[in-house]
This record gives sequence, C-alpha cells and structure tokens, in this order.
Amino acid sequence: MARPKPLADFVDSCLGPALRAQGFAASDVITAWPEIAGDRLAAFSRPVRLEWPRRGRPDPDARPEPAALVVRVESAFALELQHLAPLLIERINAHYGWRCVGRLVLKQGPVPRPRPARPALPELSSEDHARLAETTAGIAEEPLREALTRLGSAVVAGARTKA
Repeated sequence: MARPKPLADFVDSCLGPALRAQGFAASDVITAWPEIAGDRLAAFSRPVRLEWPRRGRPDPDARPEPAALVVRVESAFALELQHLAPLLIERINAHYGWRCVGRLVLKQGPVPRPRPARPALPELSSEDHARLAETTAGIAEEPLREALTRLGSAVVAGARTKA
C-alpha cells in the first residue's frame, strides 16, 4: 500500500505552471531588488515583471526555461546596466538558487524614487508654547488661531534646528 503524500506536494505541481506563466513564481525579485542588485544599480533601475516563455506539453523531467526579467532603467544608466547584465543575471539566479532568469529586457523610462523622510521637529519648551499662546490670544476665530499656533510652532522649531 502506498504511503499518503502531503497536500503541499500536489499544490506546487498543480499551481506552479500557472503561476510561472503569470510571472508570480519569483515575484519577490521586485521586493528584494536592492539586496540583489546593490544600492547603486537599484537607485537607477526597477524590475517590472518576469516574462516566462510559453510552454507546450509539460514534461515533468525537464527544467523550466528561464524567464526574461523586464527592468525599467533611467536612460543615462541603461548602457551601464547593459554591460552589467550578465553579472546581474548571475546575482538573481544565485539569490534564488536556480536559473530562473536567462536575460534582461531593458525599458528606458523614469524610475520612481521614494521621498526622503522629513526630520522630526524638536519639541518646544513650555515657555515657547506660552509665548505662542499669548501671541495668538487676540484672534477671535478658533480655527484661524489654531492654524497660526501650529505655524508659529513650526517656525520656532525650524529656527532652533538651524541654530
């Protein structure tokens, strides 16, 4: 009598080809891009998608053909990335432990950059808060007084950081 197999063994064999056809088999290449490519390459390029080749009849013994990784790259950096493509493909494949990427397709265009985080303003002393409240006390409209107090807090805190 055959031993029962875990369900996970069947899920991978059933869903794997469908996920690979959609490019999801190694989609974490997008999230791990700075670790794979390095900070310098990652600053000017972003992976867009994996394009897996269409397959005919699935052969259970054959290895899947490697995918093409589509990378958006800024135009001034495209030539350098083209020269570094073999090294980058090697790094991606080493990251995953198998030959999942066979070539890079470079698409020139702007690469979105994360906005730098604003530094936190220093806390104001109770003396500064009292002085701001005294300055805005003569304003009758509550929303305007609160807005001017916030503005004054930002101005005082900004002056402290510059000093």
